[in-house]
Amino acid sequence: MVNPTGRGLFPSRLYAILDPAEIRGRPWESVLKALLEGGARVIQLRAKELSARELLEVANKGRMLIRTANGQWIVNDRVDVALAADADGVHLGQEDLPLSVARKLVGKEKLIGVSTHDLKQAREAEQGGADYIGFGPIFGTATKETGYAARGVEMLREACRAVKIPVVAIGGITEANVAEVWGAGADSAAMISDLMRAEDVTAKVRRILAIHKKAIGNRQ
Repeated sequence: MVNPTGRGLFPSRLYAILDPAEIRGRPWESVLKALLEGGARVIQLRAKELSARELLEVANKGRMLIRTANGQWIVNDRVDVALAADADGVHLGQEDLPLSVARKLVGKEKLIGVSTHDLKQAREAEQGGADYIGFGPIFGTATKETGYAARGVEMLREACRAVKIPVVAIGGITEANVAEVWGAGADSAAMISDLMRAEDVTAKVRRILAIHKKAIGNRQ
């Protein structure tokens, strides 16, 4: 199945990132349930402060909750944990395990996403067999030091034109600016802080998804 841009169809317009370090002391299970209740269906587990054992425990419990909601569970960085927890995929940074090696380990059935920061990296990820790319930081980010300046909406637009696999925009994306990244052609918008720090996560997700629904309606 393809979308009008010619790229593969990403399963959700919102790519929610669950980071226990960003949830203000709330139980991560309750935040995950709130994301799912709001309609989030692709969720990445990003937990750099947890040990491998702790991360695996969260990944296993999270997988059960997400499968019940027919969602997809992506583990950030850790191919070993993604495999051990039978997650739906893994997301790799430029300094993580090479894409070719990760593919040999996880096989063809699991998703592999790759963080990219310029057109060269985006094309290389596509050619290497990534299922989707993350592109950014679009507006800059307070949750991760990428070493890259904000790429902006125009460069995002170029990246979307440069590849035929789905593009997930990331970096400083909020409810206030998410329409800009969708308008630039991004298949999905990744969010961390604006979701994790929301007083009502479920309501936040619903508002974000409603923004996309309204935008689509306006173009019809």
